[in-house]
Amino acid sequence: MTDEKKDERLSYEQARAELAQVVERLEAGGTSLEESLALWERGEQLAGICQRWLDGARARIDAARQRAEE
Repeated sequence: MTDEKKDERLSYEQARAELAQVVERLEAGGTSLEESLALWERGEQLAGICQRWLDGARARIDAARQRAEE
């Protein structure tokens, strides 16, 4: 399974937890420039996954509210 397919299967909580770990490693310092860039890129991917989950949740809430108003 490709990394992209694995990422698609991450829950919001899993992506958020991994993102927190990435941030901690970046804040701790002591990594090479190359490793820091890789961590940053991974963080961006994880942030995107979290945002998609949040956007989906917002859409579901909006749809439920609209149905309730009808």
